[in-house]
Amino acid sequence: MVFHGPGDLRQEELPVRAPASGELVLRIDAALTCGTDVKTLRRGHPVMIPKIPTVFGHEFAGTVTSVGPGVSRFREGDRVVAANSAPCGDCPSCRAGRPNLCDDLLFVNGAYGEFIVLPPRLVARNVVPLAASLPAERAAFAEPLACAFLAIERARVESGQTVVVFGHGPLGCLLGMLAASRKARVVMVGKSGWRFDRLKNLGFARWLDAATAGDVIEDIRGATGGRGADVAVDATGKPEVWEQAVDAVGRGGSVVFFGGCAPGTSIRLDTRRTHYEELTLLGAFHHTPEMFRRAVEALESGALIPDSLITHRMRLEDVGRALDLMAKGEALKVLITP
Repeated sequence: MVFHGPGDLRQEELPVRAPASGELVLRIDAALTCGTDVKTLRRGHPVMIPKIPTVFGHEFAGTVTSVGPGVSRFREGDRVVAANSAPCGDCPSCRAGRPNLCDDLLFVNGAYGEFIVLPPRLVARNVVPLAASLPAERAAFAEPLACAFLAIERARVESGQTVVVFGHGPLGCLLGMLAASRKARVVMVGKSGWRFDRLKNLGFARWLDAATAGDVIEDIRGATGGRGADVAVDATGKPEVWEQAVDAVGRGGSVVFFGGCAPGTSIRLDTRRTHYEELTLLGAFHHTPEMFRRAVEALESGALIPDSLITHRMRLEDVGRALDLMAKGEALKVLITP
């Protein structure tokens, strides 16, 4: 599937070339749809898709079919999962231990295809072998789970804390599941509907329906003995919900702005409360090679099993329809099997 611009996704036959030095060619065994792909198809993405046309999709796991000269860590037949980016390792951000903010972060697309060529930098830094017991469709969750790991690490979520997650899309659920795996008390805030009803039965959180709650913040404070949450995470990308997340935490609380808002938006902030109650406001963007490996480990160990987030299974030619279902809120994750 090739992205030619906003609203223009085409199925094309492209040659599978031999890998150059340092490259790998994978057969895609499983790919997953993502809300970022929905937004990119709607309006483009200058960071992840700097030039068009380009192959599309970024959450996948596969099997090595060809190894380029100079690659010694992998052989044909190896099952692997790859991140969708690789930092340079040399810029100030990388040297400071924040490679997700790399000045030259290399993004890789092409999950919605039969094969994908992985560039040398990605092969060297962000491709991980898979245990035989880990199904490809579960391994494909490694990339979004790595993003959730970065956010939960930034907030220093610990056992016994109350963590409120605003937004019950796939990434909101991964954030909640990950916090619950750390023995935190999780409250998920969403709106009633089939997704809400399906997810609230998974058992990892208390669910709060923002559509019927008289006052979401008062309900959160009521659930926390009046104190407020220790950590609040926005996974909606809506400025008004960013403000709710700040209101939801108690003294000394941390707020993670995980969902990216539209360019040019802003929020209002109670400066007195932020100062005197020592609130910590954190942005969380993307992931790092360390977080990607930790995500793979969590999936392999069974510490986190996200299979219930897959609501549909489709073939490669149905990617457009799958993303349309995502855009309409009629799917969580769609598994694409070439």
